[in-house]
Amino acid sequence: MLKTLIAAFLLASAAPALAALKPGDKAPDFTIPATLGGKEFTFHMAEALKKGPVVVYFYPAAFTKGCTIEAHDFAEAMPQYRARGASVIGISSDDIATLNKFSVSECQSKFPVAADKDRKVMKSYDASFGFLTGMASRTSYVVSQDGRIAFAHSDMDPEGHVSRTLKAVSDLKR
Repeated sequence: MLKTLIAAFLLASAAPALAALKPGDKAPDFTIPATLGGKEFTFHMAEALKKGPVVVYFYPAAFTKGCTIEAHDFAEAMPQYRARGASVIGISSDDIATLNKFSVSECQSKFPVAADKDRKVMKSYDASFGFLTGMASRTSYVVSQDGRIAFAHSDMDPEGHVSRTLKAVSDLKR
């Protein structure tokens, strides 16, 4: 039984998940506790969209290898997102105390991360990690200013999320 569960976990983590929200779908609105540079605030999706497109990326857990790589990649790319008028928010089910540290060290205080402890946001974006519903899958969305999904990408490999979302944000300008 244990071997079967381990095999199922390895299979699920190796195969890319498919984002259930598709381009053109209405993006769920949300308000969530967040932190930027260790300073807590409340993130309002509707308010963020007034300023430009928003990249909403879900990740399994702060301080894990893949999530650290992805946070560094997003932090490095923030000048490119800003130049395109976009903002970024990372979301996991980690508690806000953990995310205060993660936002400073791994996100380099360049973009906020949010605590979805009750997993309502990840469920509304269909970004739960299979049978491990306590964690998010690695799923990135670009939400256009009209509140619609412009791009969706799910893959447990952190590589490619930044380049693909940057391209999608650039494509919105065309």
